[in-house]
Amino acid sequence: MTATQLYQREGAYIPRVAAIHDLCGYGKCSLGVAIPVLSAAGCDVCPVPTGLFSSHTAFPGWYMHDTTDILGDYLAAWAGIGVELDAAYSGFLGAPEQVDIIRHVWDTYPEALRVVDPVMADHGKVYPTYTPELVTAMCELANGADILTPNLTEAAIILGREWEGADVDEETVRAMMLELRERGAKNVVLKGIEHGDGLIHNYVWGDSVDFTETTNAKLPYMLHGTGDVFASTLLAAVMAGRDLAEATRFAADFTADAMVVSAKQPDFEARGVSFEPLLGKVSDLLG
Repeated sequence: MTATQLYQREGAYIPRVAAIHDLCGYGKCSLGVAIPVLSAAGCDVCPVPTGLFSSHTAFPGWYMHDTTDILGDYLAAWAGIGVELDAAYSGFLGAPEQVDIIRHVWDTYPEALRVVDPVMADHGKVYPTYTPELVTAMCELANGADILTPNLTEAAIILGREWEGADVDEETVRAMMLELRERGAKNVVLKGIEHGDGLIHNYVWGDSVDFTETTNAKLPYMLHGTGDVFASTLLAAVMAGRDLAEATRFAADFTADAMVVSAKQPDFEARGVSFEPLLGKVSDLLG
């Protein structure tokens, strides 16, 4: 099987993407990443804020406002004015009821590409705002994705596996991805794997693409928000008409380059990924 496009870009048409993520005031992640990245790829980004945060949760004393109660009326107003969508891209969620809201979006726009970044955990730990009920709901949502982009911790949670660390062999990667596909995800991109070789490995496999690996040098620091940058740039490439193997390579390279740029900024390890100087690379996808 050769890789096939998941989205056919047609002439001058600007595709419309619902970005269903939280909005974070400080610390670059979620909608603060998705909106500029997808806009640079020539998409009309329509935000659906799942929560309002003063900063990302790595900072002390953060404030969160759960927006669940407003989302039904918010999306009903869209339907009332005839909004159409080409993709629905979800990330961090604030409450288990928001999964039902996303499923309603899927039902309302059955032709839209379903992209699920199951943002709920990393490094073996679930994020502090996630209740067991929300974790269960996120796992169920993952099964309906056209593109599912978990890190290794999130994949283990979805599958009910024990966390074994980031250093797992390719046989384990294949087994996890196959099981995610058997549960219903059509295409899986598994991020942030280590094999003890000084590289970060990302894998993609699904209905539209053969099992494919990308590699980048492992940098000596971690940054908050890299998963959002990866998923947003991957979708940007897909909406620009790239197949999923190409999109995964683009996302991996872009994220690695942005991490290098970030290290030149003050307080970069707390602030997040400085991707802004590289947005021209996203726009070049349209060339």
